[in-house]
Amino acid sequence: AWLCAFIVGVVLGALWGAIPGLFKAFLNINEVITCIMTNWIAANLVTWWFEEHDIFKNAAEGGKVGYTIPLKNVDVLTLSATPIPRTLNMSMTGIKDMSVITEPPEDRFPVQTYVMEMDDGIIREAIMRELDRGGQTFVIFNRVRGINQIAERIMCAVPEARVIVGHGQMSEQTLEDVMLNFVNHESDVLVATTIVESGIDVPNANTLIVLDADRYGLSQLYQLRGRVGRSSRMAYAYLMYQKDKVLTEVAEKRLRAVREFTEFGSGFKVAMRDLQIRGAGNLLGSEQSGHIMNIGYELYAKLVNDEVRRIKGESIAENPEETSVELAVSANIPDWYIQDEVLKIQMYKKIATVRSQEDEEAMYDELLDRFGDVPKETMNLIRVSRIRWLAEGLAVTRVYEQGPYVLLSFDEKNPLTPMSIIHLNEVFGARVFVHGGVKPFIRIPLVRRHELEDIIKLLETLKEQDPVPVPPGSAGHQPSASR
Repeated sequence: AWLCAFIVGVVLGALWGAIPGLFKAFLNINEVITCIMTNWIAANLVTWWFEEHDIFKNAAEGGKVGYTIPLKNVDVLTLSATPIPRTLNMSMTGIKDMSVITEPPEDRFPVQTYVMEMDDGIIREAIMRELDRGGQTFVIFNRVRGINQIAERIMCAVPEARVIVGHGQMSEQTLEDVMLNFVNHESDVLVATTIVESGIDVPNANTLIVLDADRYGLSQLYQLRGRVGRSSRMAYAYLMYQKDKVLTEVAEKRLRAVREFTEFGSGFKVAMRDLQIRGAGNLLGSEQSGHIMNIGYELYAKLVNDEVRRIKGESIAENPEETSVELAVSANIPDWYIQDEVLKIQMYKKIATVRSQEDEEAMYDELLDRFGDVPKETMNLIRVSRIRWLAEGLAVTRVYEQGPYVLLSFDEKNPLTPMSIIHLNEVFGARVFVHGGVKPFIRIPLVRRHELEDIIKLLETLKEQDPVPVPPGSAGHQPSASR
């Protein structure tokens, strides 16, 4: 069967290119379950597959033919080193599932990254260090106009180096000759535009110099840095901007992020910072979903999250109210801990997304890494955020102190069942009191310095016993007696 497929592929390839033709033949064999291909092949192959099998074809009004994809039968896997903010936001809201690969290849070192003003002396020093160990250097200047002058400037600064220029306005053959020249180590320095940011693998090139780095996007800088450090040698990246230039706030954030995130697997962190800087973008477009600003981003994100949970079969309160957490604990970010007001607001927003023990630990690690030892008040804020999210998911309307107790009031539609009450008694014993009826609540003794941990434990225990969603319109099971 494979031999026949190869022959058929060669015949089809005579008309359309050998490789796509070969893939077409392979796809007609039942043994082929998964195909891995480049964008160029896929772009042609998908169109052929739709037409060949006459699927997804529906007659539209006016005699036009359109293609629609039945999403229930299509699984899409997207691979990206730095997902764009819109895609990342979709994964964070639950619309898409996400996995992170952080294990680096063997014998690789993180790229040493420096952000500085443009300096011919440093450029010469960096290139000469690479020449001394038999390596090569990328110099990125993203404007065709003036790129030859930059190359001449490099030649004057480092006359020992063989310099070559490459950019997208060259003919295909000329550009190919330039790249082969560099790959074969017939030149030492390649002065190029961002045409080299993807698909280029030159293990011998381990120094990158980006000129006017403040003009680039965060993900673009991360991709460019990925051109070096592809061997067992230590690699260096110099992100330079014009001398005495006043950088914009956004440019400073981008350069600071690239400098901070140098470890392997940091593409996800870069994408997260890009999401903070640029925003989540437009999920569906104003024609389909209207303008988010009409309802506010927080409400929009909550509506999306509720709908995703509803599709997954989780219990959603029909008219949910924001849980009120009224506890006598200090929960804030002190002024002395984060002095920058904009940065403080960003961290407040980020803390508000803490939902699990893993989120709490990740938030603690980030604060510790960026700002130093985390104060007690900020740890309380993180736990209160986690309590609020857990409580909202269990239809808890209010968490408050009353004398020597902490009470959790529930909505009429709640997940309290006989099994959940029995499980609470097993975990907390006589410390827990459950009151049923029209306004159900749970009461536990107030233990200062441990009240937040006790509340989280109680909510987590209830969550474990809530596998079956409460049907819409159902009042749920209400215990008929107090214990």
